[in-house]
Amino acid sequence: MAGAARRAATRDRHPARRRGPRPRAARPTTISIPPGREGVLEIEGREVRLTNLDKVFFPALGRTKRDLLQYYADVAFALLPHLRERAMVMKRYPDGATGPFFFMKRAPRPRPAWIPTCSIAHASGNVIDFPVIGDLAALLWVVNLGCIDLNPWYARCDDVDRPDFLHFDLDPVGEVPFPAVLEAAQVLDETLRALGMPTFVKTTGSRGLHVYVPIVRAPTQKEVWTASKTIALDLARRHPRLLTAVYRKADRPAGRVLVDYNQNAWGRTLASVYSVRPRPGATVSAPITWDEVARGVTIEDFDMDSVRARLLRHGDLWGSLLAPRGRFDLRALIGAAR
Repeated sequence: MAGAARRAATRDRHPARRRGPRPRAARPTTISIPPGREGVLEIEGREVRLTNLDKVFFPALGRTKRDLLQYYADVAFALLPHLRERAMVMKRYPDGATGPFFFMKRAPRPRPAWIPTCSIAHASGNVIDFPVIGDLAALLWVVNLGCIDLNPWYARCDDVDRPDFLHFDLDPVGEVPFPAVLEAAQVLDETLRALGMPTFVKTTGSRGLHVYVPIVRAPTQKEVWTASKTIALDLARRHPRLLTAVYRKADRPAGRVLVDYNQNAWGRTLASVYSVRPRPGATVSAPITWDEVARGVTIEDFDMDSVRARLLRHGDLWGSLLAPRGRFDLRALIGAAR
């Protein structure tokens, strides 16, 4: 496959192949991360080796790598459906949230035989074996590597050129108060709903908000990027005091909220829903409702403890994002733009 994939890959076509076992059904678990500096968990017949469990990952809170692993074990039943069958870009923080990090695309070796991979051919000629995180054992394995947040692809491995979502990253430029970000999200939501699009919103866990639209899986990633750019530029034109869509950082006007469409480009990723972010307060990229946006929330409202409790109370607010029904057919909008 590798040789054929290298020849076939182009800028807009990237053959991919999934290898390894299929994921098992996700369900709530009572698994506890073991005490001590190291430990081994057996999960459905798979041994997961955990290391440096006492290492402090969030110094301001005194939270350790064990605390991070326990959080992910507790929310796995809701998180895993959003990761399944998607290549994962690993962003590793071996010394915790305040230490240096590095990106890693290729699944490391040695690795357990039960870690699936998605082999994606790039136009450069490289074929990269990305890990695929589909069950609890694989999730704890990748978090144990120092991945604080999780960064899956928008498209599934069976066709990495056709994403399941169109999305916008609302990012404040300079010292912008968070209420302005909430206002920007409501303006964006109003525009998308006027186009007939269903919308889902979550905090980034950092400074902004993510707005996702589930789409019929037909347009290419480039077409989705083009549609999102058109929407962002129009929004910024109509709301110049609040929004900007200027991509070049040096040219962005301060005091605006960036409607970042460029994260829709092929191979880009955003932190997934329920991801802990490498921030002092261990804040989480949490799904919220549009009513909460209107009432006002803060990034700090959502951390490992509050999100875990919230999930038990309300379930996965983003569960229907993955449903096959109710997805927006972007092809009509793309055709009209042409």
